Amino acid sequence: MHTFQLFADYFQFYIQDESAEGDLSDAWSDEAVERMLATAPGVVGIGTARNMEVPVTVEILEAAPPLDANAWDHVVECTLATASGRLAIAGCTDYFPDAARMAIAPGTYRVRACYAGLATLSEDGLEGEDRYHLALWPAPAIEPTVVKQRAA
Repeated sequence: MHTFQLFADYFQFYIQDESAEGDLSDAWSDEAVERMLATAPGVVGIGTARNMEVPVTVEILEAAPPLDANAWDHVVECTLATASGRLAIAGCTDYFPDAARMAIAPGTYRVRACYAGLATLSEDGLEGEDRYHLALWPAPAIEPTVVKQRAA
């Protein structure tokens, strides 16, 4: 398991194929904001509850892990295709050459993004116990799917 503290500037961070040139600037539609996830070729944008440093864990697995939906406030799944064999993960305003990297076999992966602690933010939105977990495993491509919608 990989563990990160990422600066979620603009309430988001990215995980992407190192060689991807996908651009999420037009991907954050109202629907994407609601599901807290945007996609572009080779790139997944994960929405966050606050625009501060947030804890993120990433697991790269051989098969789909079991899901205990009760353990999470919000769960979404999508596809991430990788050709380079390396994933980069960073806040959207981080300097990309300095982004953390993870080795991964080239291919098509399912990304399950799980969100917890979304209702723990301080009144000013700067502090909280929100956390984000990404599980990736080889799987056929799908459209972005909300598995469990957060409470309004």
